[in-house]
Amino acid sequence: MIKILYTIPNFITAGSGQALLHVVKRLDRNLFEPSIAVLKTGGALEQEIEALGIPLLELPFTVPPRPLTKLPIRIIQSAKLFRPYEFDIWHSYHYSDDYTEPLIARMAGAKAWVYTKKNMGWGSRAWWIRSRLASRIPSQNTTMMSRFFNTPSFSKKAQLVPPGVDTAYYRPQVLAELAVRQKYNIDSHIPLIGCIAHLVEVKDHPNLIKALAKVPEAHLILAGKLLDREYVQRLEALIKDLELMDRVHFLGNVENIPALHAELDMFVLPTMGRLRMEGCPVALLEAMACETPAIATDIPGPNDVIIPNHSGLLVPPENPDSLADAINSLIANPEHRKKMGINGRQRVLDGYTIQHEVQTLEAIYNELIIRQ
Repeated sequence: MIKILYTIPNFITAGSGQALLHVVKRLDRNLFEPSIAVLKTGGALEQEIEALGIPLLELPFTVPPRPLTKLPIRIIQSAKLFRPYEFDIWHSYHYSDDYTEPLIARMAGAKAWVYTKKNMGWGSRAWWIRSRLASRIPSQNTTMMSRFFNTPSFSKKAQLVPPGVDTAYYRPQVLAELAVRQKYNIDSHIPLIGCIAHLVEVKDHPNLIKALAKVPEAHLILAGKLLDREYVQRLEALIKDLELMDRVHFLGNVENIPALHAELDMFVLPTMGRLRMEGCPVALLEAMACETPAIATDIPGPNDVIIPNHSGLLVPPENPDSLADAINSLIANPEHRKKMGINGRQRVLDGYTIQHEVQTLEAIYNELIIRQ
């Protein structure tokens, strides 16, 4: 039995936590014994972890790197807390450039330390150290592989492991039980566009709203947590300036994503070009799995997933005119839109299922233990 510790700062901001949990709950429990460590407890997902019988530890798996003179002492003190558990492998879902965790893991007796490279952050010496100390680096898009890990020392560690979605849950033809059209009095012939993303600046909702102003009649649903109130206020002001108050609707956080997709004519995920921090947006994969025609920004991650004009459309970042043209082209061609949705789901089935992700990670874990 291989004992694996998964580390993540917390389950309070549930996006990354959900990604971790999707993997952990599907591990072959005849071969792997998972535990999870957090820096701070809290969050609804912890109840699900408890129900699965997975140990949840609140322990310091990272420590401040400075002052450097006392770093060895802090590493030893933290490692002592983990040593009794005798974990074979640590897999970090901590997405910062922290390099103290692999030092603690090794000191605690772990045979291997793995970290998932989710975002496009790079350039600091800390990222280099973190990667040098890693045993393997599952990376979520091909740009990471070519841009960050193309040196001989890193190319042997890094492996493309895109995130996966549950295609049995995210599927087409589910009941539209949210009744969004009825709620906002939107007739069935009116195009309904959806964007499912937390309301934060990197998602670039302003250019999506500007694009909507160039799309006659269409309504826009913004679903996601209101994480930045000042940002939301700026969006509301823009909506008012463009006289779109009757066509833009804030839905808040939505639990039943497939039910929302059942009512959408298309899904749009815009991202700021100068803040290209995403690795492979799961919301895009979920939309495609539901056969919702998708439009995304042409940046690392989405441009791996979408085959242009086949399984979706890609548009330049921060370009509302191009985005409006893409939306209008799909509205004008319902048959092409339907075919694109079907192709999008097949694209997910071919390489972005949660089963594929878990099987790839299990193979990595087994290889690391065999090499010891």
